[in-house]
Amino acid sequence: MDTVRYLMLSLRPKQWTKNLILFAGLLFSQNFLNKALFLETLFAFFIFCFLSGAVYLVNDLVDAQKDRKHPEKKKRPIAAKKLSQSTALIAAIVIPLSCMVLALQLNFSFFLVAAIYYILMLAYSFALKKMVILDVMTIAFGFVLRALAGALAIQVDVSSWFLICTILLALFLGLAKRRHELRLLEGKAAAHRESLSSYSPQLLDQLIAAVTSSTILAYALYTMGEETVAKFGTENLIYTLPFVIYGIFRYLYLMYVKEHGGSPEKVLLTDKPMIANILLYLAAAGVILYS
Repeated sequence: MDTVRYLMLSLRPKQWTKNLILFAGLLFSQNFLNKALFLETLFAFFIFCFLSGAVYLVNDLVDAQKDRKHPEKKKRPIAAKKLSQSTALIAAIVIPLSCMVLALQLNFSFFLVAAIYYILMLAYSFALKKMVILDVMTIAFGFVLRALAGALAIQVDVSSWFLICTILLALFLGLAKRRHELRLLEGKAAAHRESLSSYSPQLLDQLIAAVTSSTILAYALYTMGEETVAKFGTENLIYTLPFVIYGIFRYLYLMYVKEHGGSPEKVLLTDKPMIANILLYLAAAGVILYS
């Protein structure tokens, strides 16, 4: 039973919140109350949860030695030698293969995006994470693929503006994580992650500032765009902008003042003001889109 428990921990269920973006296509296509489409999206969500979990397994296998030097990551089951590498390797092969078979049950387009996502994340684990800038951009593109997969799972259109907002927000979170790692590890940063040797706090602060303003502007333009107004039949989506601004500003506060920028999923699950803001955003968007 310990093996199963440690295997599940290695799949990092706390990070599965990232896959909630698959529901965006359902929400913004005004089909959230459609039971059949909701269940299909839920199915797609769990496929991506285990698919991303398999990527974490591979990543932990590759980084086991480096993780043992990290003050937090050394507690991971593989790094702590609580889960054998042979068991993790078998799971890392069986899980994605099973996910691909299940993905085909939805449709080929969803399967194709899921396969591209998995291959890209493997490339990240073995090579791209060592490349400055490209490491963060790869993570951001992974979020775009998740959002696209959610739309393809139920065969609805997804706005290009929405994908732009997704990649910008993902870049923001990725850069914030790099900044946190740089400050946490200090002189040992390069030993843990090769790309960190090419970053500096000043560079990351500049990049974060640029992405922050771009994210807010892109979302504002999305809500006011002719395509959006025509699609939803309302101009009121602009009233969700304050929640987006507060969420980003709150995260900046937590990152710079509380130094919590290393784990976005932890912030989303534990910070009460952030949780309340997200729920209010969803409520406002729901009223605007479905009333």
